[in-house]
Amino acid sequence: MKETEIKFLEESFKKYYFDHSELLNVLERTPEREFGYQKFNSGMTRHISIKNDKELHLLCMQNIPSDVYCSNAYYSFPDLPMNEKDWKEADLIFDIDAKDLNLSCRENHTVSICNECTEISKNSEKCTKCNSTKLEKKSLPCKNCINSSKIEVSKLSEILINDFQIDNENIHVYFSGNEGFHVYVYNSQFQQIGSRERSELVDYIMFHGAIPETFGMKKFKVNRSSFPDFNKPGWQGRFSKYVFGTKSKRSKIISELLTNGYSSFQKTLDNLSQNIGVKIDPNVTMDIHRIFRLPGSINSKSGLTKILCENLKAFDPYVEASFLADDSVEVLANCPIEFKLKNKKFGPYFNEKVTLPRFAAVYLICKKLASFS
Repeated sequence: MKETEIKFLEESFKKYYFDHSELLNVLERTPEREFGYQKFNSGMTRHISIKNDKELHLLCMQNIPSDVYCSNAYYSFPDLPMNEKDWKEADLIFDIDAKDLNLSCRENHTVSICNECTEISKNSEKCTKCNSTKLEKKSLPCKNCINSSKIEVSKLSEILINDFQIDNENIHVYFSGNEGFHVYVYNSQFQQIGSRERSELVDYIMFHGAIPETFGMKKFKVNRSSFPDFNKPGWQGRFSKYVFGTKSKRSKIISELLTNGYSSFQKTLDNLSQNIGVKIDPNVTMDIHRIFRLPGSINSKSGLTKILCENLKAFDPYVEASFLADDSVEVLANCPIEFKLKNKKFGPYFNEKVTLPRFAAVYLICKKLASFS
């Protein structure tokens, strides 16, 4: 990224942190958490201890970070190296991202940037100018991406509440600032479990490793009555609703399952994980030392803010998470895809000078789809 673009982004981010300091707040038990930040075109700075909002705001104003992070873990000594921190426990955090959902719409709003000649084109597997296959993909998520991610969040919340008996008040959903959502679980019975136990939670939530016996199928002496009913709790009930559909079809489908046999049933379960399992990033949940983007901070991949979703169903990130100013800025834009921010449509632009509101200019520059000529 050019120096002029970095200066512009730092100016925009600094104004945000000055004007919207009320959005950037430390999490509970702040002195026990590790903080970190990254600057534009620079590496990560970690192992920082912060005590309150004032210290956090000062860090942002003095350093003008591209991204600000905070641990899900609680430590005795958060500012020491990792092997000396003395890990106590960690909140459960789940990452749901549109890029992991295998959505057909993504090919319509993904841009390819050639790392060899910088040519920009709509989604392609090789550069349209120099034929290089060294491409960087940038997505401008659409409404379907966000709505599909919301469905996964709702599926996850239902499991957390009904299967794990987690209080709804301890589940906080945040827009990540780019393509999905982060789901935080505070004060649960899982605070002190390690990575291995969290991997078991992940498998359960994603419906991985399910065995036929759990759902009534056996290799020998199968009993029709052993197949779960619709009112069964947990995955047994979800299995029944998805596979049988209605009570009137249940008997016929059970007969088909019995005819096809045990191995076929196992394949059915494996395929079901793609349909009824929650699509989360397993590595994120299992990592008990990770630092996560801090709520209220800007995501440098988009210029949008990571923000709490009070009403997930009605939440529109491209309106409610866009806080940057709307003064006019002239940029050289090369974005072959239309996008929408703050209820305004922009693009497509084909390597042309355009005057945009600052929030849209930042969005394109963060996506590497605009620059200063």
